[in-house]
Amino acid sequence: MRKSAGPRFINPGRSSAPAAPRGLFEAWVQGLTDTGDAVVNHPDGRRFFVPGAWTGERIRVRPLEVKSQYGLGELVEVLEPAPERLVPPCPHQGFSAGKCGGCPWMMVGYAAQLAAKQARVQRALTRLQADLQVAQILVASEPLGYRVRAQLKTDGRELGFVAAGQRRLAPVQDCVVLTDHNRATLRELQTQLPNTAWHPAHKGGWTTLDLDESVSAAGVSVNRRLPFQQVNASQNQAMRQWLAERVAPLSQQAKVLAKQAQVLELFCGSGNFTQVLAAAGFSSIIAVEAVPEAVTALADLQLPGVSPVVCDLFDSAAFQRLLQDNAQAEILVLDPPREGLKVRDGLFGKHSRLREIFYISCDLATLCRDLQDMLAAGFAIVEAQPLDLFPQTPHVELLVHLRRRRP
Repeated sequence: MRKSAGPRFINPGRSSAPAAPRGLFEAWVQGLTDTGDAVVNHPDGRRFFVPGAWTGERIRVRPLEVKSQYGLGELVEVLEPAPERLVPPCPHQGFSAGKCGGCPWMMVGYAAQLAAKQARVQRALTRLQADLQVAQILVASEPLGYRVRAQLKTDGRELGFVAAGQRRLAPVQDCVVLTDHNRATLRELQTQLPNTAWHPAHKGGWTTLDLDESVSAAGVSVNRRLPFQQVNASQNQAMRQWLAERVAPLSQQAKVLAKQAQVLELFCGSGNFTQVLAAAGFSSIIAVEAVPEAVTALADLQLPGVSPVVCDLFDSAAFQRLLQDNAQAEILVLDPPREGLKVRDGLFGKHSRLREIFYISCDLATLCRDLQDMLAAGFAIVEAQPLDLFPQTPHVELLVHLRRRRP
C-alpha cells in the first residue's frame, strides 16, 4: 500500500516556527487521513498523524517527527476506546518495531471500516459532482483469509513482511488474511529457516518469496514476481460482473444499429477485464498494456475481436500515436496503477469520439484528479461504485461509469 509522508502545508510567513513539542500529550481523534492515520491536535496547535487510533478515541501520543505545522506521532495508549475497537485477530498486527503494519485497521470492526471508506469516497466525489449519490460499498464476503497472493521477504534467518517506507523486517509465523493454501505455504517455508540460499544479494536488502494459489513451498518464486492477479478473487469477480452488466447494453445497441463500437482498453494487463469485453460481444477491442509478457499472455487467449497492443502509456509520444491509430474508439475502459492517467493529453479533447468511460481505480486521489479532466471535457458521472478489495486496510477500489453529456 502507498504510504504518505503527510500533507504539504504552505508556510504562512512566520519568522520562526514554534518549538518542537516534547513529551507525551493527550488528544481526541478528530478524524482519519486518506491513508488511515488518526488526526489529532497537539496543545500548541499542530496537527499530528497517528497510526493505530480511531475516530472519537482519546489517546496518548509520543511525537516522533515534527515539522513546522504538523507532526507524526506514535500511539502510546488508548485512554478512551471507540465502541468499534476490538482485539486484532492477528498477534503480528501493530505499528511498533517488529510489528507487521500490513493491516492497519484490523483493530476495529469490519462494519466500521466499511463506513469510513464509504464516507471518504462520498466526500471526495461530491466535491466533483454535487448531486452524485455514491453506491453502497460492495462488501467482501471474507474479511479474513482472502489474499490469493502475497510477497514475503527474508534475510535467510527470518521471514515476514516489510512495511511501506520502512527497512525493518517484521517476522511472522502466520498471516490471517492469506487463504488457507497460502497460510500453509507460509508455515512450510518457516520450517526451511535458516536458509543460506535465501541470503540477500546485497547488504541491507531482502530476498523476496512470491506465493499464490498455484505454488507450494517447494515451488515458491524466489526473487521473481509471479504474473499479476487481483489479490481478492471473489471481489475481482464482483468487479468483472459490474463491468459485464454495464457494457452488455452498449454491445447490444451496436448490434441492433448494425454498427461497430470500438473499445479502447488501457492498462489491460493479461486480460482480466478484456475477457469481459470479449464475452459481451464487441467486435473491435484494442487492449493496451506496457508489459510485453502480459500482452503475450493475452494474445495466447485468442479472444474474439481483441487486438493486443504493447504501448508505454506513460510515454507522451507513444500515447499520441496510440490515439491517432484508434481515433474511432467510442468506449474507454481503463484500470491504471496508483499513478492513474499520468499521460492523457488528447484523450478527451474536442476531436475525441469517446462517449462512455469505465474507470477502475485503486487510488481515490488520482481518480479524482483524472475525473476533473473528464468532467471538464463534457462527461458526467453516471455511477460510482466503491468496493472493498483489501479488508483490514484503508484501501478502497472504485468502479466509475461516465457518459458524455449531449450538446
